[in-house]
Amino acid sequence: MEELSTLQKIAVSILPILFAITVHETAHGWVASRLGDSTAKMMGRLTLNPIKHIDLIGTVLIPILTIVTAGFIFGYAKPVPVNYQNLRHPKRDMALVALAGPVSNLLMALLWVIWIRLATFIPDQYLSASLFALATGVIGILINLVLMILNMLPLPPLDGGRVLIGVLPEPYSTVVGRIEPYGFIILILLLVMGVLGSIMWPAIIYFLAWFSDLAGLSVDQLRYILHVIGF
Repeated sequence: MEELSTLQKIAVSILPILFAITVHETAHGWVASRLGDSTAKMMGRLTLNPIKHIDLIGTVLIPILTIVTAGFIFGYAKPVPVNYQNLRHPKRDMALVALAGPVSNLLMALLWVIWIRLATFIPDQYLSASLFALATGVIGILINLVLMILNMLPLPPLDGGRVLIGVLPEPYSTVVGRIEPYGFIILILLLVMGVLGSIMWPAIIYFLAWFSDLAGLSVDQLRYILHVIGF
């Protein structure tokens, strides 16, 4: 089977990326509400309705640009508002709220494993449907692993940076917190310099192979599906 066209890549990627970014943000708001802050709930953001989380740049423009220029789809949702002053234990709870996002991506990757397992029961005469389902599942695992690993980098405003701020004692947590206004610039510089890819891809490849094994896919099958997708 030939590599998917751009439209086909969008078709198999749209649901995985919408679920990944929507559940990620909703998880932040849900944990915050459990710990005392109902800001997200009051603003109608404690929902899995993707329309409530769409960001023009992160959910529309960036996915289109990445699929056209890089051959894969990536993006992010509008951040869920959290007022850390409302949390019962602000410093500790801030770390828990931040951690909720990557944990949700881990759980979703496991759900896509189940999806792939179910896809293997599609009869052989429906090969196109089977490949479509398998490609969607692999992308679902991949995008959630990318979001999980990226967000766990110890750089504020990423979730890992906020977890680091929450667990470090003073004055170290304050020092790390001062990096946050420059965090996005640092992230872009690391991306341009190729450092970000060098850090992330070994971990992504390791976890992708592990999750694919859970899904019952051999290394050859995984490589074939990634080739069809365009990786």
